[in-house]
Amino acid sequence: MSHQPDRPTDPTTDRAAEHAADHAADRAAPEPQPGGDLLRLDRQLCFALHAASRAFDGLYRRVLRDTELTYPQYLAMLVLWEHGEMPVKRLGEFLRLDSGTLSPLLKRMQSAGLVQRERSAHDERSVTVRLTAEGTALKERAQGVPLKAIEASGLAAEEAIDLRARLLRLTAALDAALSEEGA
Repeated sequence: MSHQPDRPTDPTTDRAAEHAADHAADRAAPEPQPGGDLLRLDRQLCFALHAASRAFDGLYRRVLRDTELTYPQYLAMLVLWEHGEMPVKRLGEFLRLDSGTLSPLLKRMQSAGLVQRERSAHDERSVTVRLTAEGTALKERAQGVPLKAIEASGLAAEEAIDLRARLLRLTAALDAALSEEGA
């Protein structure tokens, strides 16, 4: 049972989708075999995640066009829409970005009138970021973005939820492995 909305069938689009699915199946990584060559690109989980991430980047360039946000800016806005004003350091923790990456991003967002940055009166090393009225209003235009991304993924809602949960577990396991190694 499909969870996709009903839409008119376009034979050209259907053929293109079938071709893309066939082509993706040709590239699908076979199960690792004992003694098999594990150093093949098509057998790397990291590359499958990297390729999916790059595909999402391309998709988000298209679905974010109406908002005039880049994908990293969209992620920052999601955090600010959800949590409100916060120190830049905390925003970086949410986004898993260091200050060297986050500062220029926020500077561009401030120039666009979406956020305001201000040094803390109590600690000059700390900078707080908050949404402007324009940044808050942008949330309305972004409402459809998540659904467009899920629809484009070809996943049913339940599959998307399951995949997200698996990716969160993978991230936690990798973080734990890194912290064990650093200890």
